[in-house]
Amino acid sequence: MTQWTRLAAVDELKPGDRKTEFIDDNPVLLVRTDDDYFCVADVCSHDGQPLGDGPISDNHITCTRHGARFDLANGNALCMPATEPIVAYTVQVTDDGVLARLATSDDSNPQSNAIPTDDETSVSDPDASPADNSTATPSPLETTPSSESDDASADLDPTAGEAGTVDAAAMLEALKEVIDPELMVNIVDLGLIYDVRHDGDDSVSVDMTLTSPACPAGPQLVQQSKMALERLDGVTEAQINLVMTPPWTPERMTDDARDKLGIF
Repeated sequence: MTQWTRLAAVDELKPGDRKTEFIDDNPVLLVRTDDDYFCVADVCSHDGQPLGDGPISDNHITCTRHGARFDLANGNALCMPATEPIVAYTVQVTDDGVLARLATSDDSNPQSNAIPTDDETSVSDPDASPADNSTATPSPLETTPSSESDDASADLDPTAGEAGTVDAAAMLEALKEVIDPELMVNIVDLGLIYDVRHDGDDSVSVDMTLTSPACPAGPQLVQQSKMALERLDGVTEAQINLVMTPPWTPERMTDDARDKLGIF
């Protein structure tokens, strides 16, 4: 059976604190949120760098470099550019301290354990089954697309357009020239384009989003989209509207994009 590793004393971390340690020579991050503890691999599955200094909110941790976000309870990747989860460890709070180990078949999903209160009996046997005090958040890769996302996709009508003007199909083809530098997939197949429309005369506009609000490639993608559209015959001005509602999810990607990224 995988051995438990003591990571901290019970009163060592205050709510909001975190601590980096090692389990079997692998760097891990121990996080306390209110009275719950979480332990995950201290490495972003997107670029292999530490997660330790990333902001934490709603039991999610965000990589400061490219905006990838992970669920602390189960390690699931919640947004691009990360497509793979990080390792989550089972945590147990005992009289001896805060312990963690790699999840085994005897465990349920990796979980956190609340600090025992004075009127609760703390667990004294490190090999006892931990109580499940957290609810795992399913990965966006496993969920059904929301109705909002479906509606956004429905706005893209390739037959739309006015007589004598550039149509939506031509605009989408032009936008396929814009490649996300992190994922190396075009922004149309990634599902970043919410709407394309002709505004009259030689003006067009596009509503587009990003894989995450912190995406560092955002300004580059907006500028390249504008340039790609203004190269079209009949377009002298392209307006790119960056929107975050509805939020992007991986379900918006085409099958080709999923194949390129190894998502099945």
